[in-house]
Amino acid sequence: MDRAQKAELVTTLHDTFAEIGVVVVTRNLGLTVAQSTDLRAKMRDAGASYKVTKNRLAKIAVTGTAYEQLGNLLTGPTALATSSDPVAAAKVAVDFAKTNDKFEIVGGAMGDTLLDVEGVKALASLPSLDELRAKIVGLVQAPATKVVQVIQAPAGQLARVFNAYATKDAA
Repeated sequence: MDRAQKAELVTTLHDTFAEIGVVVVTRNLGLTVAQSTDLRAKMRDAGASYKVTKNRLAKIAVTGTAYEQLGNLLTGPTALATSSDPVAAAKVAVDFAKTNDKFEIVGGAMGDTLLDVEGVKALASLPSLDELRAKIVGLVQAPATKVVQVIQAPAGQLARVFNAYATKDAA
């Protein structure tokens, strides 16, 4: 990698840190290509990304961003899982770490808040943005459904009364 490519990578990472909601720092000690590809696919499906970067370049990229305190976590063979949804990257990383011994969560950050391993696990246990939206839609729809049921109830009762009179007269 020449100097221009390194500068471009640092600029790209710096721009990424300005746009995302969470960064999870992971250590991948001996992941196979298939395992790494599987992890990247899971991250992509969740709306997150997973990138192995040189620690020195990542430390330069976080300088001047809200994630500057991550520099201390970047030692050894690390990778960065990022997402704009504060829960997506953490959830996929924690789930993958449960099934793979060679994948370890080092820590992370959500804005200028530094997270330890337990903080990342707690973040992963929260519902995702899509799940929260679905709950809100359900809460909004529930009163409307009840209003319709209340309005329709008297008409249904009248229909049953008329039906009872009609069957009584027929018998």
